[in-house]
Amino acid sequence: MKKIVRHIPVLLNEVLTALDPRPGETIVDCTLGLGGHSAELLKRINPGGRLIAIDFDAANIERARPVLEAIGGTFVLHHNNFAALPTVLAAEGIEQVEGILADVGVASPQIDDPSRGFSYRRPGPLDMRMDRSRGQPASVFVNRMTQRELADAILELGDETDAPQIARLIVERRKLKPIETTQELTRIVCDARDFTLQRAAGAKLHPAARTFQALRMLVNREPANLQRLLDVAPHCLRPGGRIAVISFHSGEDRLVKQSFRDNRRAGVYRDTADDPVVASEAEQRANPRSRSAKLRRAVRSDRGS
Repeated sequence: MKKIVRHIPVLLNEVLTALDPRPGETIVDCTLGLGGHSAELLKRINPGGRLIAIDFDAANIERARPVLEAIGGTFVLHHNNFAALPTVLAAEGIEQVEGILADVGVASPQIDDPSRGFSYRRPGPLDMRMDRSRGQPASVFVNRMTQRELADAILELGDETDAPQIARLIVERRKLKPIETTQELTRIVCDARDFTLQRAAGAKLHPAARTFQALRMLVNREPANLQRLLDVAPHCLRPGGRIAVISFHSGEDRLVKQSFRDNRRAGVYRDTADDPVVASEAEQRANPRSRSAKLRRAVRSDRGS
């Protein structure tokens, strides 16, 4: 029997309020992760409902499967990117559903596994691919991109103000030796930001955190995939259907806010809010990951294109 991995899903109560799952409905969890949100959604759409869960990481699917099996009911798991939502629905023989959830943060087991290359605290290959069966690892980007391209990516996707210094030192160091491991990149970023490794380890926000975030988002094309999901989501929702998106990066939150606002003005969505829902102080204390989470929701109108 497979071990069930326990974790705390972010903004769970707020997600359930936004999606209002009911027995007999079909709900899509576009980011299965470890199955925390999916498990609670499945409970609420039983009996007669169907959960469709998607994840880009095959390892997450295998971790979450026993969680959902323990609950029972009808569910299907798809190894795919959520940008391919219409393709996933077509494979299930449907066009529209009552609810869509996307939690666009990275799952903790991905960070905790050194072999995945997401962590600046654990040595490993500089990979960062959520789906290791496709795409190129982060090392390829780090060693091939121009200094300007690196600086722009680290600033835009990581909100890192020291991006020019970091990019310059990356280019200097890779002339001596290709950058192939997480510890090599971590040292370069720390040197560029005038941190010793010992001082960096004790910092509240590790000096390499924003650079690693930027590279992860770049490697996995996260902004582009999120934009694609936001573009197709209205067509995948039945009238009155609900969508909820949790983001952890200011740029991603802006994409969600703009999409919901544009669709509200076009009459496609209703019941959108200008301000996102954020975690309570109690949740932030219990789950530090929730501190940067922002939830936005919308309801599909009966009209609009």
